[in-house]
Amino acid sequence: MQFVVEYLLKAKEIAENNANVPAELRDNLQKALDIACGLDGYLEQMSSQESEPLAELYRKSISHDWNKVHEDGKTLFRLPVTCITGQVEGQVLKMLVHMSKAKRVLEIGMFTGYGALSMAEALPENGQLIACELEPYLKDFAQPIFDKSPHGKKITVRTGPAMDTLKELAAMGEQFDMVFIDADKHNYINYYKFLLDHNLLRIDGVICVDNTLFKGRVYLKDSADDFGKALQDFNQFVTNDPRVEQVIIPLRDGLTIIRRVPYIPQLKSTVTYDEVFRGVQGKQVLDRLRLDGKVAYVTGAGQGIGRAFAHALGEAGAKVAIIDMDKGKAEIVAHELTLKGISSMAVSADISKPEDVQKMIDDIVSKWGTIHIACNNAGINKNSASEDTSLKEWDQTFNVNLRGTFMCCQAAGHVMLKQGYGKIINTASMASLIVPHPQKQLSYNTSKAGVVKLTQTLGTEWIDRGIRVNCISPGIVDTPLIHSESLEPLVQRWLSDIPAGRLAQVTDLQAAVVYLASDASDYMTGHNLVIEGGQSLW
Repeated sequence: MQFVVEYLLKAKEIAENNANVPAELRDNLQKALDIACGLDGYLEQMSSQESEPLAELYRKSISHDWNKVHEDGKTLFRLPVTCITGQVEGQVLKMLVHMSKAKRVLEIGMFTGYGALSMAEALPENGQLIACELEPYLKDFAQPIFDKSPHGKKITVRTGPAMDTLKELAAMGEQFDMVFIDADKHNYINYYKFLLDHNLLRIDGVICVDNTLFKGRVYLKDSADDFGKALQDFNQFVTNDPRVEQVIIPLRDGLTIIRRVPYIPQLKSTVTYDEVFRGVQGKQVLDRLRLDGKVAYVTGAGQGIGRAFAHALGEAGAKVAIIDMDKGKAEIVAHELTLKGISSMAVSADISKPEDVQKMIDDIVSKWGTIHIACNNAGINKNSASEDTSLKEWDQTFNVNLRGTFMCCQAAGHVMLKQGYGKIINTASMASLIVPHPQKQLSYNTSKAGVVKLTQTLGTEWIDRGIRVNCISPGIVDTPLIHSESLEPLVQRWLSDIPAGRLAQVTDLQAAVVYLASDASDYMTGHNLVIEGGQSLW
């Protein structure tokens, strides 16, 4: 836009110095100039503001005497300050990293690192950005600011010719989710070809290329600019490449966003283009774990394992009903999911009471129309020596752990059988396989063994009607109660019995519930998925 402004200013000056120019033309020139001059400032004002490390890096970059640096022989080339990625473009790159859920980013041409740090801020904690930069001086210039930022540790700067770095990365089998190219224009096409020809960009990965409009010289017929011709050839090559789809955005001097599309076989192709290759229903394996559009509930979701299950199912895309005897706890967890953008509802229910179970199901169906995933997790545990176990304790334990689980399976099953689809996941226990010791818990162990047999029976009986029923048997899970002084001796004993050398975390169980709730587990039914760090093997 700054080039349009320059031309408009020249036109305005000519108009003002020529008395024969109509006032109406002068007025329209001024309106066009106002629109052009105000755009960049408005975009900066309305875009998310940069972090303090980015602001410091920008100030340091524009105030630096780049001519003197070159004259002193510290850089190979005279570097114009206009090379810096600005706030708006930095925010666009940051947004693209977020939207593509990129974990590994490659930058070709870093300059002072504004773009690199912008993208690093959007990467997850274990994300990585490799920046290729020809000038060693620029690495030293940017590093102090990177060190001040909590995200700077994600950035690794590789100095030297970018093509050499690309060859090294390709030889190592590296692959990236996103690539940003802002380097020597004549090599754009070579970088692009190498990235795709050597599989450095994953399928559905994104390449962002800067300066692809280059002051309009890529489309102006009378342009004889060497850089403009190189970018024109690059744009045309990308347009003709069937491996990608692309769009040019008129941001600053043009930003091209390119996506590598999945392979589609051509005529006479020898590729076995089956479900293994293209994915079941066109979905790759991780996409098959998604639960978008599904309705789930989790009992006992106000804390512990149930809370973790609710978060996991919601993160995978499901709407989640939080069921707990304590309405307050259920509402807290539902609020947590809402803060993460997950649709949720809180329901108070005692699953040992048939009327509560039916109302729970009715409330969910009334709000969301159906139930696809039933996660029956609520349970209690009471310890006593077998000879001292009372019928009251036995009945209380069975009423929740087995009878309650059965009633939930049956009530949810009625909904699922009508629609011919459903996933039921019951929480059993490692105690269904072994007798945990030294604690004495006859009623708990027996009830959880019953949950496994309930799961196996329903799993075989209902699978031909579209319902899969499986269970998860956790080992001893780390909770605040476990760390009480009275239980410390027990913890040490348990740890000696666990090959993994630690107690389970609730997060260790989350992937399992998502798998069993997803289409990826369609061939599994009546299975007891044991997650106990190997404890049942010793």
